[in-house]
Amino acid sequence: MFLSSLATGFVLAFSLIMAIGAQNAFVLRQGLLRQHVLAVVLFCGLSDTILIFAGVAGISLFIADFAERHAAVMFGLAAIWLAIYGAMRLRDAWRGGAVISTDGSETTNLAATLGTLAILTYGNPHVYLDTVVLIGTVSLQFTGVAKLSFAIGAASASLTFFFMLGFGATLLAPQMTRPGAWRVLDTLIGVVMFVLAAGMAAAGGWLTF
Repeated sequence: MFLSSLATGFVLAFSLIMAIGAQNAFVLRQGLLRQHVLAVVLFCGLSDTILIFAGVAGISLFIADFAERHAAVMFGLAAIWLAIYGAMRLRDAWRGGAVISTDGSETTNLAATLGTLAILTYGNPHVYLDTVVLIGTVSLQFTGVAKLSFAIGAASASLTFFFMLGFGATLLAPQMTRPGAWRVLDTLIGVVMFVLAAGMAAAGGWLTF
């Protein structure tokens, strides 16, 4: 039962985290830049771990009720932030000239990097819906040690995915030394952000198709 619940938690969390989102796009970008990669992937993995264990511990019932009562505001604010982040990426793509420094001289402040990542992580309602509500709800089928192993499996999936994404992206760094390639990446990330923003706005009832 221990291994079964562990595998269930791992597969469920990994499938949820794989969805393209603002947080994943940011981790990919940092990996390509080779900037604070370890800190970034640890921040994402540990953040998910905290939320997963909170959900499994039973907070999911409270969050679900809160999200239901304030869904419009939560999704509306998330849509605004995603749109701003997407506009920033499209702005950079338009300006061009961005390349990855392979000599390590180009760097950004760690505090600023983690600050942006914190907003992308904790400012996204889907993070709570996936980790706290959904995973927390699924965990109700387990008890005792099996419930703990389920949470460990889910947390392990998050750490595994972000390490793969962050450090795997560094392998692409040589190809991203060309400004044209970076403009394509920024454009793709910007488009994804606007698509996600539209989805958030629609989920909150602010936008209809």
